Amino acid sequence: MEPIHENQVIEIRITYRYTQAHPWVVQAITGFLSAYFMEHPEFRVQRHVNELESGMHVWVCDVPPTMKVRSLLKRLQADLPPCRLIQPPMDPAARPHYVIDCPDTEASPS
Repeated sequence: MEPIHENQVIEIRITYRYTQAHPWVVQAITGFLSAYFMEHPEFRVQRHVNELESGMHVWVCDVPPTMKVRSLLKRLQADLPPCRLIQPPMDPAARPHYVIDCPDTEASPS
């Protein structure tokens, strides 16, 4: 019997500042992720929320173990205005998350 590999849950976030600079990116990212699902049915968006505390939009995604998340993010980045992709250090028990922010931001978002 083949071992069962569980999907990984990741978060894709965009900062409030980036959303304010480019309001249309929320719909663009939602559309991109929907289209990505059509290409890769094993990929799923569990939910999309707007965090009131941080102002960030967050997409919680279910990613198969064989999928290269960096490739997905590079494709997404090519469709967006100039941005910076940040993977903040995290607790090993926390789910991985990737933050899209304005390119001139010096500090990592919290």
